[in-house]
Amino acid sequence: MGSRDSGRRNILAETEKSLGGIGFWTWPELLTALQQCQDSPSSSNSSAEAQRVLECLVGKLHDLPSPTSSCAANSEEPSLKFSSNTQTAWWFEDLVFLNTNFVEKAIRMMISLDFDHNTISKFLFYYRKLKAFGGTTDEKREATEVVIGLLCLLDGNYLSFKGLFNIYQEALRIKVGEKHCNMLESLIGSQLDQATIDHLLIPSPRRKNSTYDVNMVLKLVKAFLFTEGGCRLPLNRLIKVGRLMDSYLAEVAPDSHIKLSKFSELAVILPDCARESHDRFYQAMDMYFEVHTDLCDEEKISVCCALNYEKLSAEALKHLARNSKFPSRISVKAFMAHSSKLTSVIREIYHLKSFKDPWFSDSLKEIDGAKEDHERNCVNSSNELRADLQGMNWKEVVELQKVTRRKKPRASSSGQARYFPKLCRC
Repeated sequence: MGSRDSGRRNILAETEKSLGGIGFWTWPELLTALQQCQDSPSSSNSSAEAQRVLECLVGKLHDLPSPTSSCAANSEEPSLKFSSNTQTAWWFEDLVFLNTNFVEKAIRMMISLDFDHNTISKFLFYYRKLKAFGGTTDEKREATEVVIGLLCLLDGNYLSFKGLFNIYQEALRIKVGEKHCNMLESLIGSQLDQATIDHLLIPSPRRKNSTYDVNMVLKLVKAFLFTEGGCRLPLNRLIKVGRLMDSYLAEVAPDSHIKLSKFSELAVILPDCARESHDRFYQAMDMYFEVHTDLCDEEKISVCCALNYEKLSAEALKHLARNSKFPSRISVKAFMAHSSKLTSVIREIYHLKSFKDPWFSDSLKEIDGAKEDHERNCVNSSNELRADLQGMNWKEVVELQKVTRRKKPRASSSGQARYFPKLCRC
């Protein structure tokens, strides 16, 4: 027993002695040593050796001259210079052989030594991409989950949106765990204002009938809204996402399999300030109602509640007021908003001109007075007509209707037809 302990101490002593000059080892020597440590059976001795070798390896990278350094051009030592074609540092390929355990340790060391987060993120994207080729699905899943966890430790401003989305698509394909999917969705959601419509048009899972994965988009938008702990987001970022969502609504609206609850959630998820105009928003609703003809008025109103009439153009309001696909209550509101907008424009014109010519101010008063007189006359005429009708019997009413139809005048040259009130109700 004593001889065995003595032999173990001798091995440890020899190992410690051999590592004493590790600071003078070359880069290839360190890589070879790290490869041997990774391939050796797990033990406290090999783990300690690997830690020392890894620390020295990362330390050498940390001490390398920067590409912008004045001495970098004359130095014979390798630097952190990137390839102009691949945007990868020379050492990326050297460290791809590391397993996920060693990569995680190396990256954590780099972060503790204040390595450039942009460089670290590029290495992680490169590492995951190469690990995606070959290997089993379980190995790919493990590498992807480790990379996602390490990316979450970096400053999000240095993460490529395209790189994150590529990982997300792969994560969905190989069925990465829910925890890591949520982490990745948070990273992508925080940069959603950099996305394009093509990024969001992800096919729906096989078990779903809809064309696109609406649930995924809802998760990303929610992650965006809660960026930085739910603090108020800059208006320009909200507006970018608002335009993106209007484009997405226009894409999914013709899909007959999109349920009302999902379309409604997409419609109301963003605050009103995210849209400068509601014209495209209205067009998406119009398309959805055209395809989903079985919706009742109450269901349609649940979607229309997100529509801001003040942010609709005069042309859109005019179209909505005459749109039979929308509930009559919504059409009436659109008609009133359209009339109000036109009135405001006319008043503004008269108001501006009245400063230059008092005649316009007097004319506006006369127009308002004439309008009030006309409304009073219409009310009086209507009351008189109603009183006359109440005193008539049914046959007289029918005869009067026939006469009215025969003598109904044509539209005037201005294109406006005179209005005749209905004489009776069914």
